[in-house]
Amino acid sequence: MRWWRHQSLLFTLCSILSCVRSAAGLIHVSGYEGREVKVSCPYGEGYESYEKYLCKNDCGSDDVLITTTEAKKNRYSIHDDKQKRVFAATISDLRHTDAGKYWCGVTRTGKDIYTEVMLEVGQDSCCDHSTKVQRYEESSVSFSCPYESEYQNSLKYICRGNQPSVCLQHALISSDNKQKGQFTLTDDMASRKFTVTITSLSQNNSGSYLCGVHGNTGLDAFSAFELEVKDFQQTSTVMSTINVVPTFTMVEPVRSQATPIPGKEIKGAGGNMNRNKTKTAETEEVIGVADIYQNQDVAYSKQRTSKPQSACQHHDDAGEAEQDSVYQNVTTADDIYCNQIFIKANRR
Repeated sequence: MRWWRHQSLLFTLCSILSCVRSAAGLIHVSGYEGREVKVSCPYGEGYESYEKYLCKNDCGSDDVLITTTEAKKNRYSIHDDKQKRVFAATISDLRHTDAGKYWCGVTRTGKDIYTEVMLEVGQDSCCDHSTKVQRYEESSVSFSCPYESEYQNSLKYICRGNQPSVCLQHALISSDNKQKGQFTLTDDMASRKFTVTITSLSQNNSGSYLCGVHGNTGLDAFSAFELEVKDFQQTSTVMSTINVVPTFTMVEPVRSQATPIPGKEIKGAGGNMNRNKTKTAETEEVIGVADIYQNQDVAYSKQRTSKPQSACQHHDDAGEAEQDSVYQNVTTADDIYCNQIFIKANRR
């Protein structure tokens, strides 16, 4: 009876120690949907020749996913590096349902050795919000990327595109190498943000960018930017074309009230003509070049197509009127026409 109790106590103690060991050796891994993730499981000296395996949930017989006796099974593969005493299990084509608890196991007589694994699976796209930025060619742009205090000493980087799974391996620049070509990275730990500056921009720099912070456990943290670089010369040409197009505003002349004064009596072959001219109280205000062109066109049209008005019909024989009369105030195109005929009559 005592022997049974001793064995039972020993088994319970081993079970407790095993759980404590598993808790202390918790392994965090993460991956993205459609990609693969590798779970590396170390083991102690003397177990090199023992069977290893990866299992899920409670690690029952139906929960074993793959063992070292089979190199590949469905979406799982395994490899045992006996020199480093680490076996690695790979899960390919990750799905959201793959997230959760796993166990690295070493088969031995009695109770197997277990190490707990926690797998996190995220979407391979980013992000719900993207900051849009516009710049012109040959200028520069700076992306400000905030991060949490837990990432203060973590690796920072930036990449093109919006796929987190390949961002780090395709990084344009990182905090390990803060100057590379047209890219510069500065990290302000006090304000918990790092800044990436791109100089000498060209249209080839247009596109999506991800600022990334590499976490020691779990998925990396990202912030997204969308950069549009515009052609400065093309924009300048468009603006220049717009500026050289003339715009005329047609404004009618502002005339003040006119007071009629007696005019000179002109005797002609057809009788007497009494013209009352108006003396303008103030000088006419003519606004815009277009008004001058308009009045000239009217006068020219009158000369070519209009017949002399009754007021001008008897100017041919006018001999008594002086030429100075043509310098009276002229307010309409008709007057210009009449006075021109009158001048010709006097010259004859």
